[in-house]
Amino acid sequence: MGHLEESIAWLEQLPREEAPLRDERIDLKSYTHAELRQLMIEGYGQKKFRADQVFGWLYQHLALDFTEMTNLSKSFRAELERTTNISPLEFTGMYPAEDGTTKLTFKCHDNSVVETVFIPAEGRNTLCISSQVGCAMGCTFCWTAKMGLHRNLTTAEIVEQVVQARRRMGDVNGHIGNIVFMGMGEPLHNYDNVVSAIHILTEQKGLDFSRRKITVSTSGLVPALAKLGHDTDVNIAISLNATTDEQRSAIMPVNDRWDIDELIASLHAYPLEKRQRITIEYVMIKDFNDSLADASRLVKILKGLPCKVNLIPFNPHPKSPFLPPAETVVDEFRDFLVAKNLSCFRRKTRGQDEMAACGQLGKPGDRPEPPHVRKRLERFRREAEQRSS
Repeated sequence: MGHLEESIAWLEQLPREEAPLRDERIDLKSYTHAELRQLMIEGYGQKKFRADQVFGWLYQHLALDFTEMTNLSKSFRAELERTTNISPLEFTGMYPAEDGTTKLTFKCHDNSVVETVFIPAEGRNTLCISSQVGCAMGCTFCWTAKMGLHRNLTTAEIVEQVVQARRRMGDVNGHIGNIVFMGMGEPLHNYDNVVSAIHILTEQKGLDFSRRKITVSTSGLVPALAKLGHDTDVNIAISLNATTDEQRSAIMPVNDRWDIDELIASLHAYPLEKRQRITIEYVMIKDFNDSLADASRLVKILKGLPCKVNLIPFNPHPKSPFLPPAETVVDEFRDFLVAKNLSCFRRKTRGQDEMAACGQLGKPGDRPEPPHVRKRLERFRREAEQRSS
């Protein structure tokens, strides 16, 4: 039984006089437009146009509570108030960095913390949203990875990040044009909820984001990646970050499951529209993956793939031994790729002073690397020290 059918069955059994606990109620933002219509008809005995009205209040008017939904009857509003939630997240703080990047923090019903980042840019404001509380991937350069995985976010918790950001940031900072699933968590590890959220975000009668303005970033879960290409037509970004399997496995344990060759083969098979390109994300770490030999291997790996490369100098944090490369090293790496006719951009570091930059979200614990990963890292560090001495 799916979540919609479960909700309808729950409504049928719920005594009319009973008010369930908040975390037992139905999160309205968990449903696509079509699902909400079915819920209104079968769960509440309403006409389908009621779903259109509720959907509009949620996403076009960004309603804060049911009293704003004035074209619904008082009795129906009271029934919705009794059985559903509008906002599954409680806003807890806003932390602006010097460059205008702003981290928004939210609390879930179980006190889990979710972080979202608003990144302003002239004509192209971007919202970086989270898909999980923590992350299971264990990438050794990532602050969030130190949390481990607490749980997946629900569809409603994913969508609500966008709703609250649009409500809080839009009037002052202008339109949010791009959505990137690059916050806390591995989006494809929470596949069903992420895909459902994408359908809600792109619904024309709702938030109405263009599919070309949504990007899903993944560390390389190959089977889910292949499925995503058939279930959506949003953009994808791949965290590659290395040019040999030994190197990548040392910082990204997912590579032990799906190595570089398998990942790149899946990208060649990924369905793309004309002129659409895959984004290759490459976090540059000093004396680890920043040599011109790495750049040369990267050119060979990406040969024939419609792609662009984003170079991301590592963003330091207290839980990592890594450092970013010198500016000249990043420039030389970029220039080498460009000279080989690869479309390459250096991503500007944003929000670092508020721990809002790439790889800096969350509240880590002291989760250690697995022993085999730690041994690989120690070997690479020794080799780096030998090269620099």
